[in-house]
This record gives sequence, structure tokens and C-alpha cells, in this order.
Amino acid sequence: MARRDISITITQHILEQQKRENPEATGAFTILLNELVVAAKVISREVNKAGLADILGSTGKVNIQGEQVQKLDQFANQVIIERMQHIGQLCCMGSEEDADLIDIPQRYPKGEYIILFDPLDGSSNIDVNVSIGTIFGIYKKKSKETRIDYLLNDVLQPGRQQVAAGYFIYGSSTMMVYTTGNGTGVHGFTLFPSVGEFLLSHENIRTPEKGKIYSVNEGNYPFWDDKTWKLVDYFKTKDPETKRPYSSRYVGSLVADFHRNLLKGGIFMYPADLKDPKKSTGKLRLMVEANPLAFVVQEAGGYASDGYGPILDIEPTQLHQRVPLYIGSKEDVKLAEQFISGKRTS
Repeated sequence: MARRDISITITQHILEQQKRENPEATGAFTILLNELVVAAKVISREVNKAGLADILGSTGKVNIQGEQVQKLDQFANQVIIERMQHIGQLCCMGSEEDADLIDIPQRYPKGEYIILFDPLDGSSNIDVNVSIGTIFGIYKKKSKETRIDYLLNDVLQPGRQQVAAGYFIYGSSTMMVYTTGNGTGVHGFTLFPSVGEFLLSHENIRTPEKGKIYSVNEGNYPFWDDKTWKLVDYFKTKDPETKRPYSSRYVGSLVADFHRNLLKGGIFMYPADLKDPKKSTGKLRLMVEANPLAFVVQEAGGYASDGYGPILDIEPTQLHQRVPLYIGSKEDVKLAEQFISGKRTS
């Protein structure tokens, strides 16, 4: 991963990339990303004062995923919707917190883009000061349809069709990591509170081909199948020749686990399990979690799989579809595929 002088703002970087890739661009995409950055700054401010204000804890509501909605979840979701709906570049939005697609109010113009997002990933960790984040994926509308009732087909595109994806991580510092694909690289920007800007801090992030870390919730071990047991046992077995055992690191916040492994190498896994019959095909959401991070890791030289093939090739059938996820260093994820598909047993 190359580093450079911290002097380029996220806006400057987006504009420079746009000029290189598409000199005829209208600037619509730049406007979209800039407004998302503003939303993230607002969310970051609230996250950073969470222990000082009455914004911790549950709202008492349950979202479409069957999970307790945290106050900051609701706040982040509303901020993103309100910031993005007026810019004139979106035809609709999709959020982890909303059962249906989010329409653009009639008083605002509509555009050609779609944004899908998890407003506050890892929010159950808010009150213990663990890093949390916002995940997003952006698509281009395929049809000329404008009515919300008919836009689902435009939304349900394979992850490979994303035109941009990334995440914001709210931790010891606030960072934005994003890519527009097609060889443009993955770039990280750190929010400098003193100037109120995201400045380029991690240019052209490359994840190691092979890592030394595995990240998985081993509390679910009794609910896994034997293929998953063998995979995890492989990572834990001592073998100097293959530089095992791996180190185990699991935060329980997808953004935090993914970000660490992206920079240091390794594999994050959330296998299918039998703990909850409704989540037997996996827990993580294809459209708002797996696809955006898969797009990022691929551009950084890594790989993401459901255990049988690329996450980015999955043809989605539902807005809130769930999948198993194996993501990170390419060699580690390819190894996981061999175990999960049954091609390897030890």
C-alpha cells in the first residue's frame, strides 16, 4: 500500500479520477459521492459523542432483518436518506433498515443512479466503543422506468455491475475507503476534524495475497457443517511449512474486521449455520454488505466468495437476500472454497 502527502481531498480525488476515466462526464456521480461524504461527517459527529448524549440503546423497534433497531441506526439511516434524496442523481435507494425500496419524493428530480447501504454496520457494539461503519454500493439504472413499483429489477443487479462501492469506518479516526472499479484502485481518506475534510491517507491499497489472520465467530461452531469445521480446524492446526496456525481476530463488527484484514491480510468468514432456520443460507446481506465489500476487495487484489464461487457473480432475487461470506486475501479465500465445496478435506 502506497502512502503519500496528506494534501488531496476526497472531492479533488473524485474529480481527478473522473477526468481520467470519462472527460465527458456531467459531474452527477461526483455530486452523489460528495453528498454521501457529508452524510458520513454528520454520522461520525454523532458516533463520536455517543457516550455523552441520549443516543445509545434500542428504539424498541425491530428492522426487516429481525434485529433490534438502535437509536444511532435510525439516526444514520435518516441522515443518509435526507442528504441523498434531494441531489437529483438517484432514482431510488435501498437500506438494510427498510423493508422496501426508498422512493425519491416527487418534489425532487430523479437521476440514473441507485445507492444501497447499511447505514450503521456493527451498531450492537456502539455502547462498548468498538469501531462501526457505513457500507455502500452504487449502481447505474438499466431501464428508463421511474416508478418505484417497477424499479426492483434495476436494483437487483449482480455486484459486478456496481459503479462504485466502499465504506466509512468510525473508530479511532474516521476513514472512507472506496473504489470505482475498472482498475482505478482502492483509496482511503481520513477525516481531519480540524479542517473538516477527508484527506487522502492510503493511496492504492493492496491486500496481501495470503494472510495470517482468520476472523470468524467461533461461538457458532456447534451450528456449522463438517466442511466448515474442517476449514476452521485447518487454520488452527500447527504446521510451520504452511505458516500455521493463523491468528484468530474477531471483533464482531463486519467493517472493523474487514478493514483490518484488507490492510494486513487474512480472511473474514461468516458461514451458513443452523442456529436460526431463517438464516440457514447465511446471515450477511448480499446487496448492502457482501457485494460492496466484495467489489472493494477485488479491486485491492483480494477475493470474495460464498464458498462456491464469486460473490460478485450472484444473480440476486431479493433486496434483503442473505449469503455466506468468505472475503479477504485471495489465497485464503480460494482455500476456503476448496473446503466448503468439498474438493479438500484436510
